[in-house]
Amino acid sequence: MRAARSGLGAAAVALLGAVAAAPAPGWTAAPAAGRPYVYLEGAPGSVLQDTLSVTNPGAKPLTVRLTGHGAPVAFAARTVTVPARTRADVPFAVTVTAETPPGEHRGEIRAGAAGRETVVPLHLRVSGPRLAALTVEELRVDPSGTLHYTLVNRGNTVLAPRLAVRAEGVLGTVLDRPERPLPLTLRPGERATRSEPWPDPPALDSVTVHLTASAAGATPALARTDTAFASTAGVGAAAAALLAVAGAVTYALRGRIRSRIRRQR
Repeated sequence: MRAARSGLGAAAVALLGAVAAAPAPGWTAAPAAGRPYVYLEGAPGSVLQDTLSVTNPGAKPLTVRLTGHGAPVAFAARTVTVPARTRADVPFAVTVTAETPPGEHRGEIRAGAAGRETVVPLHLRVSGPRLAALTVEELRVDPSGTLHYTLVNRGNTVLAPRLAVRAEGVLGTVLDRPERPLPLTLRPGERATRSEPWPDPPALDSVTVHLTASAAGATPALARTDTAFASTAGVGAAAAALLAVAGAVTYALRGRIRSRIRRQR
């Protein structure tokens, strides 16, 4: 019995020693009050404040470096030393400039220490009227028939543009592509220069190209340009067609003249 008790005591001491020797959980950085992310809301020109909590459960002081990305974040201190087994609350402020468009904006706060980095999401909602505006600029057609144009987001909301193309030649419509979504999104103020292929443009024609870009909430943007196609192959085919017509007309005129001469005789 004494041997059994001695063995249990030794096991307990060994277990307590193992627990004491186990590494403490890693440090953390999170918004105060246990929130999953920072959420701030305000009008353009305002300064919004919040607090980041950095917890050091270790046995030694911890030096943490703080940076903001995607948003103008100013910290009370960019480098904070947190004592062992202590939490430090670091105030910070986000400045919403007068030029910041209304709507949802995303950023993040990064805390780095001991070879590790923690990212805290930052959600910013700027109040004010929302404006969706889209324009089409610099439309042109190169000799191969490819269309080149630039889409510009002139509003303060993110846009998902759609595009329709129509081309009118001398004898009617030569291209008609219904509206379809484009594989891009435009942030406020963003520009995107794109190309639109035209695999089988006319060989000989004078064409007016109409481009219509649209997006949810925005007035459709219209652009047009005139171009002429005159490829060597097309000119040859057209010349042959004209010669054939001219030959047929000449043959018909000659037949009429001969008939008149015969009647006069």
